[in-house]
Amino acid sequence: MTDFLPLIITLLFLVIVFNFINRKFFHFSYEIALMLFATVLGTVFIGLSNFFLDTSIVKVLDKLQPINIESFLMDGALCFMLFAGACHLKISDFLKQARSVGIYSFLATFLGAVIYGLIFYAFVRVFSIGMSFAECLMLGSIISPTDPIAATSILNKFGLPQKTGFLIEAESLLNDGVGVAVFVCFSGLVIANATPDSTVFSVLIHQLAGAMVIGALVSFVCFNLLSKEDDFKQRIYISLLCVSLSYILCQYFDCSGAIACVVCGIMFSSWREKQTEDVQASFGNFDVCWEAIDHFLNSVLYVIMGLSVLLIMNMNAVLVICLATIFSNLIGRGASVYFCTFFIKEIPDNFSRNGFTTLMTWGGLRGGLCIALAMSTQNMVSEEHFQYIMGATYAIVFFTTVIQGLTLKKVYGFIRKD
Repeated sequence: MTDFLPLIITLLFLVIVFNFINRKFFHFSYEIALMLFATVLGTVFIGLSNFFLDTSIVKVLDKLQPINIESFLMDGALCFMLFAGACHLKISDFLKQARSVGIYSFLATFLGAVIYGLIFYAFVRVFSIGMSFAECLMLGSIISPTDPIAATSILNKFGLPQKTGFLIEAESLLNDGVGVAVFVCFSGLVIANATPDSTVFSVLIHQLAGAMVIGALVSFVCFNLLSKEDDFKQRIYISLLCVSLSYILCQYFDCSGAIACVVCGIMFSSWREKQTEDVQASFGNFDVCWEAIDHFLNSVLYVIMGLSVLLIMNMNAVLVICLATIFSNLIGRGASVYFCTFFIKEIPDNFSRNGFTTLMTWGGLRGGLCIALAMSTQNMVSEEHFQYIMGATYAIVFFTTVIQGLTLKKVYGFIRKD
């Protein structure tokens, strides 16, 4: 028997148990609960393994450690999760805020990566950690994209104003693709041991423009088929084909599959808005199915991320790396958001500039894409530096999801009082 089925059974069991405990006692957002409980479980396993080195606990650890988030996310789950989020965006709202969404998705993501890289490199030099400037920039691109699932799920629970909520959700969806494209650019600098030049921007344009074209063309063909179907199962099959085909074509042509899947979702939303009320109402089962797919993949992903603490517990200078990366991220995200407020027409929902920057910074939660990108660097850097990158990434994901996620309501309340 292969290890796949026992691993899936273990993960599903943990998802069910963690959700039951959370609903019964804690009432956290389910993303926070899954990651927090999985992290606690992983830490307990590590502690127990120190006393029972020859027991089955170690075997369990050995089974959990090789979980490859990169493969799980980048080779399948990510495209479906992004489509599920984007297909519920209202295209009318998107067009109203297209400029703001574009600025924060593209400019803020790129600037955040660069500013993070500069600050983290300063820490690296002070503490003689040994990472190069190119590696720090690459790490900045890894942690720059925000997570749409965690952000919208948590923010929607305390009545965030519509315009601001939509901006955060749309930015998070698009900057996943932008983050992958920026990562491709900066990881190329690490591999070539080069310095930034104009080729970075040419690669970025190729990644994004190509993905938009592929996503639009595949969506056009698939939605022509979709318009002729009234069976919800057939509609689901066509949508699955649309997303997976777009993603595969982007991999073949070396474009951003994440952006292509967001384009598919937005085009589907646009097509759906133009249909009659009867046609729109007939998509109820379609929505339920995609919600179930999204929830399942997201739940498994957060448990895997929580257990990934096993990969970094023995890392050298773990405390320095974690504190440095959290500080660098807050400054990088805050500075990039504040800078971009000068390029949008107006700050939404009557927020002050400082208040809006604080909300966007503290609401910039990170997710599985960051860890997947970090894991993909294993063959680009030395083993020691790979551990640094994994440790920094996990620290960011844990801090933003759990600490920022749990305190976001209080931060929002404080901003509104001012």
